[in-house]
Amino acid sequence: MKHWTLETLQPVIEAIIFAAHGPVTISHLRQAVPDAPLELIKETIAAIEKACSLNKRGIELVKVANGYRFQTKAKYRKWVIRSAKKASQRLSRAALETLAVIAYKQPVTRAEIEQIRGVDSSGTIRYLLSKNLIRIAGRKDVPGRPLLYSTTNYFLEVFQLKSIKDLPGLDEIDSGLDVRQAPLFDKKAI
Repeated sequence: MKHWTLETLQPVIEAIIFAAHGPVTISHLRQAVPDAPLELIKETIAAIEKACSLNKRGIELVKVANGYRFQTKAKYRKWVIRSAKKASQRLSRAALETLAVIAYKQPVTRAEIEQIRGVDSSGTIRYLLSKNLIRIAGRKDVPGRPLLYSTTNYFLEVFQLKSIKDLPGLDEIDSGLDVRQAPLFDKKAI
């Protein structure tokens, strides 16, 4: 059993988060380093966050989708985008509308989405399912038992949200919030 200190645990946690394919939860860190005390793990995460924010680093440690990940600081994003070889994919207006209805009304049926949007949404729903932005959350307990849709943890990760509660409120959007500044609408590449 290793005796962990902040100095010995920090590079281990940094390496785990860096190598992960998605956000790393506290639970995952406890499994990866079972002999490290929970409070020390939390203290180490706070120290990494502080080090990234104080030092002139191009990355930051952020909490998204109930876990932690490293990402490019916003002020350096334009250089990263310039260096990207892969063309970004953008969501169509129909996909964004459907995704917004699902995010705000979840769990929601296709019929409810179509009632709000006024158009057939089956193709758009299939597309959002294929991109893992939404998932089938069960069936509604009404005749016909239609499928219910909700957002995924990947949705939270892509749009940089800690939880669905972090979506901008409708009053914020109606009050003139520049939606291009909101995390939900800021992500261009899916």
